[in-house]
Amino acid sequence: MLFFKKKIKDILLIIIKFFLPDIFKTRGTAAPINLTTFFYQKILGINKKAYWPVHFTSKITGVENILIGIGTAPGLSSGCYIQGISKIFIGDYTIIAPNVGIISANHDVHDYRKHNKSEVKIGKYCWICMNAVILPGVILGDHTIVAAGSIVTKSFPEGYCVIAGNPAKVIKKLDHEKCIKYKNEFEYYGYIPKNKFKKFALKNLNFSEEEIELWINQNKI
Repeated sequence: MLFFKKKIKDILLIIIKFFLPDIFKTRGTAAPINLTTFFYQKILGINKKAYWPVHFTSKITGVENILIGIGTAPGLSSGCYIQGISKIFIGDYTIIAPNVGIISANHDVHDYRKHNKSEVKIGKYCWICMNAVILPGVILGDHTIVAAGSIVTKSFPEGYCVIAGNPAKVIKKLDHEKCIKYKNEFEYYGYIPKNKFKKFALKNLNFSEEEIELWINQNKI
């Protein structure tokens, strides 16, 4: 029985490799493309504008104002809210847990119909844990870990730290030498292969060519 199961699995893998190469190439990564997510987004139309895999219980707004990095998929975990009224930058290989909120604009305290916009920038290799909220104007440097339930109200641009609490503060510094900078074998910006991303971004996103060029080249730094 185990022999036949293995054979069936091998056959399915071959089929996926040749007919669904994006699924094959992103399997086992933190931002995999799979049939279930694809069905909810592209067939049922839930978060259909997002150019990366998103769980059907998450909500993404202002997709055109959001730049994600390679191997990153904000909202792929359940119950997330990513609000792109202002610009949001999320770096390569940053992972985001369930029920995370990333907010780029607040209501004006004198007129709730208006929004006060302020960009959010999250670096590479960050980890935003469950139920954390990142508020407008926040900048987080590379290798920042936001502990579960934290409310991030100010920036930590130096990165390489663990922040926690409400409001969040540094509770631990990370050793730069111990932080691993890995790469996926096949590099994708969500559903889009790296070599096709610039053309897509210029056509569909509200970012300048200079911003997009810098973003694409960031993993060379």
